[in-house]
Amino acid sequence: MTPLTLAPHEMMEIHEMLNFKTICLAKSKMMQGLVFDQELKALMQKDVEQSIKALQDLQSLYPATPIQ
Repeated sequence: MTPLTLAPHEMMEIHEMLNFKTICLAKSKMMQGLVFDQELKALMQKDVEQSIKALQDLQSLYPATPIQ
């Protein structure tokens, strides 16, 4: 089995996704304080939890994957 390697443009795309998800996470966390509807607040909390999981998954690719 060959080890996973990424091309420079693929690593840049991962970096862009990390930036985007970080901004989404910060926005959802910040907006939760302004929302009074409990269903919407629960939905936003679920988004925060999923964003944290996505960030962890993306971050795990950084150190483990060499660049070609």
